[in-house]
Amino acid sequence: MPELPEVETVRLGLEPRLLNTKILSASLVDAKPHKKYKDLELSVGQSIKAVKRRGKFLILKLSGNLDLIIHLGMTGVLAFEPFEKHTRVKLEFANENLYFQDLRRFGRFLVVPAGNYQSMPTLHHMGPEPLADAFNPKQFHKALKKTQTAIKTYILSQRPVAGLGNIYVDEALWRAKIHPKTAANKLKKAKAHALVPIIKEILSASLEAQGTTLNDYRTVEGDSGEYAAALQVYGRKGLSCHRCAKKIERIVVAGRGTHICPNCQKLF
Repeated sequence: MPELPEVETVRLGLEPRLLNTKILSASLVDAKPHKKYKDLELSVGQSIKAVKRRGKFLILKLSGNLDLIIHLGMTGVLAFEPFEKHTRVKLEFANENLYFQDLRRFGRFLVVPAGNYQSMPTLHHMGPEPLADAFNPKQFHKALKKTQTAIKTYILSQRPVAGLGNIYVDEALWRAKIHPKTAANKLKKAKAHALVPIIKEILSASLEAQGTTLNDYRTVEGDSGEYAAALQVYGRKGLSCHRCAKKIERIVVAGRGTHICPNCQKLF
C-alpha cells in the first residue's frame, strides 16, 4: 500500500498540472456505484484550489467549499495517460484527463464538505504529520502511554502519527531495535524518543527516492520509486540482518505480515 512518501510524491506530480484547473466531468469507468466512489458529480464545474495530503490521503480542495478525497488503497495509481484496464475513475479537464487505476478496488475517490471527515474515521482521528514539528519525542511518548496496543499496531492506526504503513513501520522499528509486539505503553521513554528522528529520517530518504515500488506503485509519470534498494528488513525474510547477520524472520502482528530480526528486536 502506498504510504506517505509515495502519496506525497504523487501529490507533487499532480499539483503543478491540477492547480486552478476546472473539473469538466467526473465519471466511473470500470466500476459500479459504491460508497468508495461517492458524490463525484459534485466536483463537476469546480476548480481545484489546492492539492494537499494528509497522511496517506490526497485532498483536492475545490472552489465550492468541497474536498475531493483520494485514497490509493493497496494498488491505486493516478496518471494522465489512460490505462489499458482496471480504470475506476476518470476526471476530465480542458487540456488533459486524470485516470485512477485500482486493480484490487481498495482505493477511495469521494467528495465531502471541506474539512468534514467524520465519515472517514482514520482521516478524522489522524495524528500529526511525521515530518512536521508537531511530531516530536514528547508528544509521541505521551501518545504511546495511552494504550497497551502493540507498538506496530498502534502506529498503523494513524493515531499517534500519520502516514506510516507496513513498510516504514517495520523499517523504523528495526532501526530502533524495538520488537513490533511491544506494548506501546511499555516502551521506555528513551526508545520512544529515539524512534521519532528515525521515522523522520526514513520517510525523508524515501521521499527523496520517490518512494518504494515493490509491485503496483508508480508516480504520475509512470516511474518506479527507488527506495526498495535501501530497505533493511521489510521483504527480506531469510536474508541476513545487516546489523548482526542473523536471519530476518516474518511474523504476523494483528494480521499484518511483519519483518524483524529476532536478535536485534527482542520482546522483553
